[in-house]
Amino acid sequence: MTLPRPPSVDKIILRGLHFFGRHGTSAAERELGQLFIVDLHLLTGDLSPAAAADDLHQTVDYAAVYDHVKHVVQGPPRHLLETVATDIIQTLLRQHQRVQEVTCRVSKLHAPLAGRVGLGTVAVEITRSRA
Repeated sequence: MTLPRPPSVDKIILRGLHFFGRHGTSAAERELGQLFIVDLHLLTGDLSPAAAADDLHQTVDYAAVYDHVKHVVQGPPRHLLETVATDIIQTLLRQHQRVQEVTCRVSKLHAPLAGRVGLGTVAVEITRSRA
């Protein structure tokens, strides 16, 4: 007896997207702004039809994803990285019907901490699925 195969779940991954934004809890962060780095994992359905047809319209256009993320990060200031990540996720799920789930990590390179962070970053990672 052969077990049914689960549906294919493929991913489109964008890492290290750099954007300038004005997010943070302090007035100085919102006034001066800083660099944010966004990493995305977009779970889609089976991408083999897009690959077989070599057709951008059958997949998720990562250039459009980049533009949507840029619009959010460079948009209105937010106090929390959690809000920035959630705004990105909601935008991507709304704009890209093939995307079933988004994992979004937003990293801040220069968080205002009492000690030195060195080369480390502060980040939030949130995953949400299509309802």
